[in-house]
Amino acid sequence: MIISHLRALIKFKGDSFLLPLQTPLSSSRFSPHATLLASLLHSSSFSNNGDRPQSRYQKVTNLDHAFNLFDEMTQRRPLPSVVKFTQLLNAVAKMKHFSSCLDLFKQMCLIGAPVNEYCISIAIKCCCQMSRTNDGFALLASCFRRAVVPNVFIFNTLLDGLVVENRIAEAERLFKKLIKQKICEPNVVTYSTMIKGLCKFGNNDIAIGLLRLMDERGCEPNVVVYSTIIDSLCKDKMIEDAFKLFNEMVFAKGIQPDVITYNSLIHGLCNLCRWDEVSKLLKEMEEDVRISPSLRTFSILVDAFCKEGRVDEAEAVIDIMVERGEVPDIVTHNSLIDGYCLRGEMTKARSLFDSLTSKGLVPDVFSYNSLLNGYCKSLKIEEAMHMFHEITKKGLKPDIVTYDTMLQGLFRVGRCGEARKLFDEMRSQGLTPNECTYRIILDGLCNNHQVEDVLSLFHMVGDSKLNSDIQVYTILIDGMSKCGKLDIARDLFQDLTLKGLQPDVRTYTVMVSGLCGEGLLKEAKHLFRKMDESGCPPDGVTYNVLLQGYLKNQNYDDVEMLLQEMDGRRYSLDASTLSMLIDEIAAGSVDRSMLKLIGKLVP
Repeated sequence: MIISHLRALIKFKGDSFLLPLQTPLSSSRFSPHATLLASLLHSSSFSNNGDRPQSRYQKVTNLDHAFNLFDEMTQRRPLPSVVKFTQLLNAVAKMKHFSSCLDLFKQMCLIGAPVNEYCISIAIKCCCQMSRTNDGFALLASCFRRAVVPNVFIFNTLLDGLVVENRIAEAERLFKKLIKQKICEPNVVTYSTMIKGLCKFGNNDIAIGLLRLMDERGCEPNVVVYSTIIDSLCKDKMIEDAFKLFNEMVFAKGIQPDVITYNSLIHGLCNLCRWDEVSKLLKEMEEDVRISPSLRTFSILVDAFCKEGRVDEAEAVIDIMVERGEVPDIVTHNSLIDGYCLRGEMTKARSLFDSLTSKGLVPDVFSYNSLLNGYCKSLKIEEAMHMFHEITKKGLKPDIVTYDTMLQGLFRVGRCGEARKLFDEMRSQGLTPNECTYRIILDGLCNNHQVEDVLSLFHMVGDSKLNSDIQVYTILIDGMSKCGKLDIARDLFQDLTLKGLQPDVRTYTVMVSGLCGEGLLKEAKHLFRKMDESGCPPDGVTYNVLLQGYLKNQNYDDVEMLLQEMDGRRYSLDASTLSMLIDEIAAGSVDRSMLKLIGKLVP
């Protein structure tokens, strides 16, 4: 269905598919300060539009040219106007020579060249682009000393700088100050910047509150504002809320969605495997002549199909990309490599990896990480080690995911000593182990029966936030049970309430499994029944674990009751439980009358 809609898009849209329509708003999705540059370029002094030719100060092509022109300007008497200096600064900033642009601005100030709010805006923007927002605020102070009134563009730039540096609390304080002290009236870019920052940290409710404030203050939200919140809701799997906001935007506000809006919704639906709704959205795009799928749209679909193991469909999407003249980038290829690796098709994955250079693409650390993961899961640790060492030889830097993948691979083949050395190397490279790293090490040590080492590490970490994680306790409880240390597992489970942690279904299941393994069926059943009382009902895995415990310990009293409960909850028997039940029926230990019930539980 999805593939057919993509093919229909090509046939239906013709040339417009090859050249997607872009609205001016869509560009501001990536650059919330486009308004600042627009104001410079559209002012009477800086316009590049219409028949007016560019001035020589706007035609700067490289840094040396800019420096020579600046030296020439400073020699003139009287000095050139602030307009010409600002045009030159803007040209240098556009070339992304932010540090050089600041140096030129400082020299302007030293020689007494005229300065206005536009050139100060450019200087502040350069500071923010280099993550030096504090220097930007120092320049803001110079505005007041020079009796230059800072405009909304300056404050928008500073807000964006704070957001980029993850200083959202300071951004909120500045935003509130602008309104309360009536320093300037926020425009759509101001609100868009704040909403972007709030969504960056998952503060969706506050972002929606700010959207409502825009309406109250007479500032019309645009597609960028709505799309930012919709994207954040989709990332948090709040897809119903995302569609509610989408409908408000389209039907209540009359704002047309763009391809970025659709991409967010498609991505959110793909993450939830709601493929029929993905098809519906693609059909909507097919019927709207203004919107065509972008490279990002195709990359989302390829990645989603690969993660679901539907590599054939991912390949079909790439074929459609090529048909429409779209060149798959490294991100798309990485998704396909990952898809092959997840299916264990390492030959195909390696072949695609090796072909990247011939396609004009350079493998990045994500390309290597996918291959490493595939080799490690296939227990081909030597190939993984070879690829790992190749990363640095190619001038790339392994990231935390690279090391985590290799650690997991080494533990899987029992090479604990090498895993320890790799962990030390990771730290020497300035990488800080995170929660995932910690869990991998604990799990690896448990699986290799390194009980003393794992407990030593756990106690050494102590009350840090690494141990304030139910997954850590689940790993330890499972590990201790499998290592024959049920007393330690039981103590850890009982400590959960003292630590303020709530066991999840996996935690209960591994504890039930541990008790069954020691033949403590009465205690296992008691814990199993406690799950519903605690608001954490058992899942199909828990039922299978308890059933296997009963069968292994030749206790058949509750088997039929458990099977009936499974039927009532629409759970299925796994292959191991089914095999054990059939063996017990054949041996006469379980009544044959249960066959009909068992048949209903076979997936």
